[in-house]
Amino acid sequence: MQEKKDAPAEGPRTESDPRPGSVAVLIPCYNEAVTIGKVVDDFRRVLPEATVYVYDNNSSDGTGEIARGHGAVVRSERRQGKGNVVRQMMRDIDADYYLMVDGDDTYPAEAAPELLAPLMSDEADMVVGDRLSNGTYGQENDRAFHGFGNDLVRALIKWIYGFEFSDVMTGYRAYNAVFAKTMPVLSPGFEIETELSIHAVDKRWRIAEVPIDYRDRPEGSESKLDTFSDGVKVLLMILSLFKDYRPLALFSWVALLFCVLGLVAGVPVVWEFAQTGLVPKLPSALLAVALEFIGLLSFSCGLILDTVVKGTRKQYELQVTEAYREHGRR
Repeated sequence: MQEKKDAPAEGPRTESDPRPGSVAVLIPCYNEAVTIGKVVDDFRRVLPEATVYVYDNNSSDGTGEIARGHGAVVRSERRQGKGNVVRQMMRDIDADYYLMVDGDDTYPAEAAPELLAPLMSDEADMVVGDRLSNGTYGQENDRAFHGFGNDLVRALIKWIYGFEFSDVMTGYRAYNAVFAKTMPVLSPGFEIETELSIHAVDKRWRIAEVPIDYRDRPEGSESKLDTFSDGVKVLLMILSLFKDYRPLALFSWVALLFCVLGLVAGVPVVWEFAQTGLVPKLPSALLAVALEFIGLLSFSCGLILDTVVKGTRKQYELQVTEAYREHGRR
């Protein structure tokens, strides 16, 4: 069952005026009893016209009941993982603007109007709450390798896609209805932030970044993120999306690697043949031919998949156009 608010009546306005609309605050939660009450209260205070949704992801500490007691609309998602929760939120909830935030009280509700402003003025499709630019994340977060992991993912995205995020792993984001309804969420867990970022860059959505003050979890609240296992999942997600979104670039690198290896194996054989007219290293010659063949085959696969991706991209653009008719500018 979807919930949809009636759009408020609009008076005369110019193109530069912010566009009014309904706001849904999305809070995916797993065992956040220590903080969820305050988070709901803060966002209801800062955004009194918004509806606050808490999706309880199999919590065992009463998170859902606490959130309901503080006035949130509470639903359950049995499939474990943040990505699964976000996917269901986007399917269930209809609004003009969405504000997604973690339930651990690390992100200030006071920054919510700043994140929504670029959307409401039609200057962006996704807005990222940047924890890194003002240094508050480094000051507050003392977990080893978290900053390094964020920097590594940012560097990979810049290298692959040519876009530099200030903070790619933040859980504080806002996006409009068209972005939400056309976003194919594939990741089941904490890779969701990386997937949202790469999808926005690859599909050329308008992206804005707003610096926010980050604060560490309060005492008694524990992070569910495992630095190493979830970090590996994020890197695999980047590789998977690279393959799906830019196969020609990926397979060209693979082809180049095999061709170089083939030259390394084959040049000595060719040189010796030129000097003596003999091929005494037949296994090396066969290996060089095989490596070159694999390289050419990889490049061919990249060309074929690139054609498929371009066709899929055209279909996606048509879907976005249709989504604008249903959810977009009014």
